[in-house]
Amino acid sequence: MSNIEYLEKTLPVAPMKIVALDSCKELGKSVNDYIVSFRKNAKHENSDSPLYVNYSTDNYLAKADCPRFGTGEAKGHLGESIRGVDLYIMVDVCNYSLTYTVNGHENHMSPDDHFQDLKRIISAATGKAKRITVIMPFLYESRQHKRTKRESLDCAMGLKELTNMGVTNIITFDAHDPRVQNAIPLKGFDTFSPAYQFMKALFHTEPDIPIDKDHLMVISPDEGAMPRAVYFSNVLGVNMGMFYKRRDYSVMVNGKNPIVAHDFLGDDVAGKNVLIIDDMISSGESMLDVAKQLKERGADKVFVCTTFGLFTEGFDRFDEYYEKGYVSRVVVTNLIYLPPIIKEKPYMVVADMSKFLALIIDSMNHDITISQVLNPTDKIHALMDKRI
Repeated sequence: MSNIEYLEKTLPVAPMKIVALDSCKELGKSVNDYIVSFRKNAKHENSDSPLYVNYSTDNYLAKADCPRFGTGEAKGHLGESIRGVDLYIMVDVCNYSLTYTVNGHENHMSPDDHFQDLKRIISAATGKAKRITVIMPFLYESRQHKRTKRESLDCAMGLKELTNMGVTNIITFDAHDPRVQNAIPLKGFDTFSPAYQFMKALFHTEPDIPIDKDHLMVISPDEGAMPRAVYFSNVLGVNMGMFYKRRDYSVMVNGKNPIVAHDFLGDDVAGKNVLIIDDMISSGESMLDVAKQLKERGADKVFVCTTFGLFTEGFDRFDEYYEKGYVSRVVVTNLIYLPPIIKEKPYMVVADMSKFLALIIDSMNHDITISQVLNPTDKIHALMDKRI
């Protein structure tokens, strides 16, 4: 039975409201539009239940904002009642495009600022919502998830703060290390993968890619991305390889040991298209080095798929590597802020996650299984069958 059929046979937990913080306005609007469409076209067996009052409306977005004082301090404000609702709060902690003024000086919002605004909105709800779910595509401080010597455990502390404030569920994507959920073992924590959306976007842009062992290979750029690469290689029925990073552990630069070299393990890539899978591109230095090495080993086209395109050092090197033929396509999702210049890059492909997020929220509001949402294997196989 599909998720849509489950939705039509079950009652919602409570009336639903979505708060899309300023960092997530565009994605929140798109998610809202999908849910409106889902519910207007649904045929329910229990529509006479009181729980279906206001079930199908033209808008599920609640009014909310975080105005700031001249000192840079702020407060959270909800513009309508959320008493008894199933509340979903969406936040993008990576949206650096937003600014605020501190004593006349302009500041760009950092992940810490966005996390504080999230807590302000939770506080403004004052415990009146029936249930609160936080949707944070890029998990706050997820790169600081473990302790080495005398270090803070920022991600674990953030998760504890949210659950102590009354958050029941946390939804994220490609958590850097899902084991961080051990910090909140009695609360809901789900990390999703955009595997199907990657393939759909890539096949749409490159419809002639042959999917077989002789023409395609999946590459993990480091040890951490191995589980993703193993999944993709199994689902697509192709071979995989991996690079591992040799680091200089005697030196510390910007809080981490510098990479000395990338070494490759795997079959010959000569003449094959290669698909590099990872959770994020930060500066892009490691990813581009891997792409260059693959081309030097005789690979045909290099496709990069990454959930979060941070591009912290801009696009100059990506432009250069595209012009030199080292990279053919870079697929990213719209789960975090993407600068408008991305639309001008011929190699950039954006995988839209709005419908996927809408299905997750709608399923959770009905308290039904999301196992089919978590497992995109059947959808990827169906996508491949269409190409035959």
